[in-house]
Amino acid sequence: MINKVAITGYKAQELGIFQEDHPGVRVIQQALEEKLRSLIEQGLEWVLLSGQLGVETWAADVVISLQKEFPQLHFAIVTPFLEQEKNWNDAKKEKYQEIMQHANFTSSITNRPYEAPWQFIEKNKWFLTHSDALLIVYDDENEGSPKYMYELAQKYMENHAYECIKIDAYDLQMIAEEIQMKEWDNQRDF
Repeated sequence: MINKVAITGYKAQELGIFQEDHPGVRVIQQALEEKLRSLIEQGLEWVLLSGQLGVETWAADVVISLQKEFPQLHFAIVTPFLEQEKNWNDAKKEKYQEIMQHANFTSSITNRPYEAPWQFIEKNKWFLTHSDALLIVYDDENEGSPKYMYELAQKYMENHAYECIKIDAYDLQMIAEEIQMKEWDNQRDF
């Protein structure tokens, strides 16, 4: 049973997404929602996020929305270091603070500001050892920052009962086509 799932994936800029209203955000959120609904039916209670901009903040929005329907669903933001939003622009900081306010639990793994890349490695290890599964938006054909977490999860699964649930480019294309079909059907109804 998956009681706790860690979610990660690409940063917004890795996907060429620079606005929250980009159509790709809706596609990714729909894919995440479908996976989360399935996991909730199987007993999911906690979603773990590090608060990274992109897939993780979009996932937080999905969880906040799902909590209205599933009040037993909780989410935690556990950052790799303190003040990770320090150098972000004001709009991104505001969005981050909004998500932090909705989180059921917040903490930092190293409890100090950024020092070196080792803090990201420790974050990845923490998320694997504190969850039952990883839900990752990642495509092997489009390497980026999620590659490190994906590879670490693959190694972790060799010796632990752990699941890695991947949303790849094919999955996102299917969701995009579903959304487009619904929009066409709605337009025909007028």
